[in-house]
Amino acid sequence: MKKYKITVNGNTYEVEVEEVGTTVPAASATPPVSAPSAAPKPVAATSTTAPPLAGTVSVTAPMPGNIISVNVNVGDTVAAGDVLCVLEAMKMENEIVAPTAGTIASVNVFAGSAVNSGDILVSIG
Repeated sequence: MKKYKITVNGNTYEVEVEEVGTTVPAASATPPVSAPSAAPKPVAATSTTAPPLAGTVSVTAPMPGNIISVNVNVGDTVAAGDVLCVLEAMKMENEIVAPTAGTIASVNVFAGSAVNSGDILVSIG
């Protein structure tokens, strides 16, 4: 766990952040908080859990949210910086852009998809 001090609107808060995927010593482990179960999210035709194809660049969701538009299709040619899709998170629209030029190898989401941080949105070959 790492401790940080964060100031919001003049108020300072001390927060602890745990890195996901690390092990916590048993002495300092806290019981997990159960989240309310959510309705299952719709699954796109291509699964976001499938491993990326060799030689492709995977574009992942930087944060959880909902996809409100997808601007590319499989086989489209894109340049670096082209908008691939729009992700709505915390009532803000975030354009997800191509990190590199190439051809769209797979589109793993559709408009209305709910995504988590790290989910593969698009693969560019």
